[in-house]
Order: sequence, then structure tokens, then C-alpha cells
Amino acid sequence: MRHLFLVAATAFVALAPLATANAEQVDPAITKAIANPARAEANRARDVYRHPAETLAFFEVKIGQAVVEFYPGSGWYTEILAPALRGNGRYIAHAPGSERGLNAVKAMLEKNNGWFGAVDVFPFSPTEASTLPADTVDRVLTFRNVHNLMMQGEAVAAKAFADWYKALKPGGILGVVDHRMPETMETALEQKSGYVKKSTVVRLANAAGFELAGESDINANPKDTHDWPDGVWTLPPTYRLGDTDRAKYQAIGESDRMTLKFLKPKG
Repeated sequence: MRHLFLVAATAFVALAPLATANAEQVDPAITKAIANPARAEANRARDVYRHPAETLAFFEVKIGQAVVEFYPGSGWYTEILAPALRGNGRYIAHAPGSERGLNAVKAMLEKNNGWFGAVDVFPFSPTEASTLPADTVDRVLTFRNVHNLMMQGEAVAAKAFADWYKALKPGGILGVVDHRMPETMETALEQKSGYVKKSTVVRLANAAGFELAGESDINANPKDTHDWPDGVWTLPPTYRLGDTDRAKYQAIGESDRMTLKFLKPKG
């Protein structure tokens, strides 16, 4: 079991209560889905960096819940969540609103329809009202997407957090994993490095109405110095520099990531 950490409070960051996640807390259906050999081999190889069992346990994901995943991308977590929730719960894709992004998500889901089952897709708009029905879901999860939202402008990120808050039932949980930028680094680097500060994420969440309920070092990587020539994309799995120092970056592994749990208060 990995240890949890607390970070000193800042003007934007309140201390989160300690929370734990261990093997006993992982829903058996999640464990089965992670072990499914139908998952892409390249995705399974990244379990050592993304720790899906511990991460989903920390976010208290259980079968029977309605779970939204923001920007599923190529379906790394979809391969786990959609089959696990099929027939006992509901997996919902909160997809990009652009025609290209929306079509890519729909194509990924259609390709795996026999495995995932029917999946509801709700596009995200940075300017229009949320398409997610209010007060209807138990969990909203976003993996390495807040930095992308911030690169589109803080107003876009704020809109996403507001939509997530509205969609969650009172007492529901927002789970955020993203590339962690040290608080001592220049905030302006959030616009180009792929890293984002914890204080930025907490500020956005608090502004939407969320309370920080816990944080974990499940996805931490102390080898990551956060100052790479091509930002986070220098590291695996992207290797943006190609063969240049590839062995060095492979030895470092994937990025240092924060894992934050937010609560929509019940009243």
C-alpha cells in the first residue's frame, strides 16, 4: 500500500484529511476488468505507472454507480470502467465537443461495443450549457486533462469544473489525476509544460463548490524533476524527443502525478 501525503496549506489549498486505498477496497468487478486480457497490451503495460486498482479505490468507485469519465481519449480507463459497470451501473463518456474529438470518442466506443455495451456520450462545451443531466451521477473522473483545459484558458477549465459539480449528486466525488507542477515553479509554465499546480486544481474545484476530501501519492514519481525540454511530453509514453536520451527518460518513467479527491457537499 502506498503512503498518503499532506502538503502545507497555502492561500488556495486547505489541508485534506488522510485517506487510504488498498487492495481490500478495490471492487472485485474492477479487479476483474483490470485483469481482462482483452485490454490492449500497450495499456496493460502502463498499469505500473497508472495504478488503476488503487486509483479507482481511492476515488471510491463501485459497481452500481453512474460514473462519468471526462475526455476518455483512446479509451485507457474506458477498457476498465465500461466493462466493469456494464449491466450493474453506468459508464458515461464526457467527450470533447469538437466534431473531430467527438467523432474519435464515438468511433472508439463503437469499435468496442460488443465489450463495453451501450455507452451514453455527452459532449463538453466551453461556452454552452452542460449536456450532463444535473444531480444524476455518483462519480466524475478526469485523468490528465486539467492541464489541457488550462491551456485553453482558465475560463474553459472553470466551466468544466462547474459542469462536473452540477452533474454530481450531493455527496458525489470528483476524482482528478494530473501531472503535478511544484508550487515553487512559475505558474505561467502551466500554459505550455503539461504540468499544473495542485493549488490551481484546488482553486478551480473550490470555486465550483467542491471540497477537497483527500489526496494520495498513488501516482507520484519522485524521479520526475518537472523541467524537461519538451515539457511532460518528453517522458514516456510520448517521448517527443524521439531517440534523444530515450533510455534516460525510460528509466525515469511516466510523470509525477497528483491524485486528488473532491466532494460535492450534501447540504
